[in-house]
Amino acid sequence: MARTRHVIAVDVGGTETKAALVTGTPTGVRPVTQRRRPTRPTGDAVVEDVTALVDELRASADHPVDAVGLVVPGIVDEAAGVGVYSANLGWRDHPFRKEVEAATGLPTAFGHDVRAGGLAELRQGNARGLANAVIVPIGTGIAAALVLDGRVSSAPGEVGHVDVGHGDPCGCGQTGCVEARASSAAIARRYTKRTNRQVNGAAEVARLLASGDTDAADVWREAVDALARGILLVAALLGPEAVVLGGGLALAGPLLTDPLGARLDELTTFQRRPELRLAALGDEAGCLGAALLAIDMLEER
Repeated sequence: MARTRHVIAVDVGGTETKAALVTGTPTGVRPVTQRRRPTRPTGDAVVEDVTALVDELRASADHPVDAVGLVVPGIVDEAAGVGVYSANLGWRDHPFRKEVEAATGLPTAFGHDVRAGGLAELRQGNARGLANAVIVPIGTGIAAALVLDGRVSSAPGEVGHVDVGHGDPCGCGQTGCVEARASSAAIARRYTKRTNRQVNGAAEVARLLASGDTDAADVWREAVDALARGILLVAALLGPEAVVLGGGLALAGPLLTDPLGARLDELTTFQRRPELRLAALGDEAGCLGAALLAIDMLEER
């Protein structure tokens, strides 16, 4: 039986950094104390803030802390412990693991935020029991954790940046990306552009949709179509049993899954139509996954 570990998990997001003192084993973890703060751009600023959060949580712990789990967005080299590139947060080839270990004196597991969230959903969320699945958090952007043969793959999973043919420009420099229409940020931005009315995120567009707003319905329909086409591409390549939808947009529940399922039914021909599930862990998934990475690292030593 695996021993219970006490670790500090940090999930660096595009706008907010979440940290938690976490206890558990490789099969499941739970947060004890949590902290949040705005994310400051640049790798140096992130290391400073991660170190401060670790020091704060360590001081509050009743047990010695065994390790740190740190996950970041963008392109990462998990083996080297390096944040290769983040366009939004302004780093390139930043040695996060080495610097956090030096600053905290604790062994540090390092990984990608979306893949870590997928690991948490696989171990203790709504992807449990699935051998092949795609876990898609939809927030400011869209990416995916690919579960293949019961394990989270190290593949990039950039589902948000596949061209689904709509022709709109994306922040990545391409056109036609899923993310340019179906991310939470894109839905809010496109509604504002269409109506000249500012909205507070995709959640407000969902409320307007539920109240019968026709502009919201048009923006939502286009988002659902882009997302369905992205999922269909993944289904053609990987044949997942299920797609687990997370992030802020998944909070819309049936407002998202009902039309998305209907659009998938319309588009699917030879592909295996995946089951749609809503993620169970909400915005805690990244932190819980970071904790699991840290515990896995300790178990391997």
